[in-house]
Amino acid sequence: MKKIVVLTGAGMSAESGISTFRDANGLWENHDIMDVATPEGWKKNPGLVLAFYNQRRRQLKTVKPNSAHFYLKRLEAEYDVSIITQNVDNLHERAGSSRVIHLHGELDKVRSEKNEQLIYDWSEDLVLGDRGADGAQLRPHIVWFGEMVPMMDEAVAEAVTADIMLIIGTSLQVYPAASLIDYIAADIPIYVIDPHGTAISHNPYIHMIPKKATDGVMDFDRQLQTPILPFRPW
Repeated sequence: MKKIVVLTGAGMSAESGISTFRDANGLWENHDIMDVATPEGWKKNPGLVLAFYNQRRRQLKTVKPNSAHFYLKRLEAEYDVSIITQNVDNLHERAGSSRVIHLHGELDKVRSEKNEQLIYDWSEDLVLGDRGADGAQLRPHIVWFGEMVPMMDEAVAEAVTADIMLIIGTSLQVYPAASLIDYIAADIPIYVIDPHGTAISHNPYIHMIPKKATDGVMDFDRQLQTPILPFRPW
C-alpha cells in the first residue's frame, strides 16, 4: 500500500468556520498574538490567555469537519495516509482519520505548566485554579511562539517515508513545519492545494492546485487516478 503524507494548515479548516490563525493586520479575533500565543503573554496575563482559548474551545463545538476532511479519511481505503497538521482543532479526528500528528498542539487538551508530559483531555472552560496531579496550574496544550515543537521529529519520520505528499491550506511560511518539504525524496510528487499559493520552486514534481481545500481535493483525486508526469514509478 502506497503512502500519502498530508500536511494541513489553516485553509483546511477555514471552510468549516474556524478562524485562520493570523489575518492581514496581525491580530487573531482582535487579540494581539503576542498577548495570547506566547509564554510571555501567559506569564503577563494568564486569565486573558485562558479566556481566549476557552472561546476557541467553545467555537470548536459549533463547527463540523468539511468534505476535505472526509476525503482524507476515504483515502485510507486505498492508501496508507498520515496527516501532519498545523491546526489545533480536532476536525481530522472527528472526520475519522486514524493517523494525525498535531505539530502545534491540541485545543481539546491541557497540560501542566510545569510538566509538559502531564496532559489531560479537556472539553470545558479552563480557569485559574484548575491544577494537574502535580499541583501546577493547567495551561492550554498549545505550542506557542518561541516554544519547541515536540512532535517535529515524529513528523519528519513520516515525511521521509512518503510516496506522495499532499499539502492543503498552508503557505509554507511557518517553521519548522514548512521545512517538512525538505525531507521528501527528490522524485516524490508533491501536490499543493492553496487558493493563494504560488509555485514554491521550479521542481517539476511539485504540482500547484490554486483552489480552496474542498475543491482542491477533488482535483487532486483526479490527478491521483491519472497522474500527471513526472511521477514516481510504482
